[in-house]
Amino acid sequence: MKTINLVAPGGLDALEVRESPDPGQPGPGQIRVAIHATSLNYHDLLVANGSIPTEDGRLLMSDGAGVVEAVGEGVAEFEVGDHVVSGFFPQWQDGQAFDGVGNFRGTPGDGIDGFAAEYSVQAATSFTRAPAGWSHAEAATITTAGLTAWRALITEGSLKAGQSVLLLGTGGVSIAALQIAKAMGAKVFITSSSDEKLERARALGADSTINYRRYPDWANQVLALTQGRGVDHVVEVGGPGTLSQSIQAVCVGGHVALIGVLTGREGQVPTGLLMAKQARLQGLVVGNRRQQQEYVAALEQNELRPVIYQSFRFEQLADAFRLQESGSHFGKIVAEW
Repeated sequence: MKTINLVAPGGLDALEVRESPDPGQPGPGQIRVAIHATSLNYHDLLVANGSIPTEDGRLLMSDGAGVVEAVGEGVAEFEVGDHVVSGFFPQWQDGQAFDGVGNFRGTPGDGIDGFAAEYSVQAATSFTRAPAGWSHAEAATITTAGLTAWRALITEGSLKAGQSVLLLGTGGVSIAALQIAKAMGAKVFITSSSDEKLERARALGADSTINYRRYPDWANQVLALTQGRGVDHVVEVGGPGTLSQSIQAVCVGGHVALIGVLTGREGQVPTGLLMAKQARLQGLVVGNRRQQQEYVAALEQNELRPVIYQSFRFEQLADAFRLQESGSHFGKIVAEW
């Protein structure tokens, strides 16, 4: 089968399309899946470009969607022909985070081989059903970006109708969060450096948009638009370069979900302001299988579909990463085969 493997120490020119051994038939508790799509996430990019070191020859990509081709002994949840999507933490089935998900050693495309392959044989519990009627490319957006947005707003944030949400940028997590928030009846504020992207966000239902190049102190704009109160929830994807403004923009008693480090991994936190706001600052990384199943059910009920910016062929994965690096995309970038 064809695979895309990373040659250590990494770099987008170090992605190799190879002919690799077929994984064969599933054993007890396993399923064999013909993988047809993946979606790109910032974490995948960091592995691919060498920022996160991994084993030489690693199969890339955390997200994988496809069709069940064979079912091993003891598997009752899936049948041949079912459309499925992978989980980011296959070892995390339910409940609270634990030591085993404190790193990426069990995450496909990082600590273990991922889904840049034509076929995969894994434990059945490493997958969930895909939403009915979705393409494989659409389903592949669930694993990382979609579930992160769902957990930030719904599982951990307990978002309620009438509340307000601030989203930073228009990448995959933020656009998924925009769709979830609007489906829940929330008011959405979103930032971008592009007026064109902000216009697209408004077409998806964003209530207020802020160009952060025009307004570098964008937290003040959020406060002005909320009559000084601030927002109930912030989905914080930037990290240290944006966190202080996110805390400034959140309301007293609000929730800041720290889910990204686009501006770096360390920085100062305005602890006095955080205390005065009595806000909850929570770091989170994707979610568990049960949460993914709940997210899939909500997507079907609300008839939501992800926003896909551009699709690439399997062999074009490096080009897809280069587009991601440029930051010009709106929503998700995918590869299909």
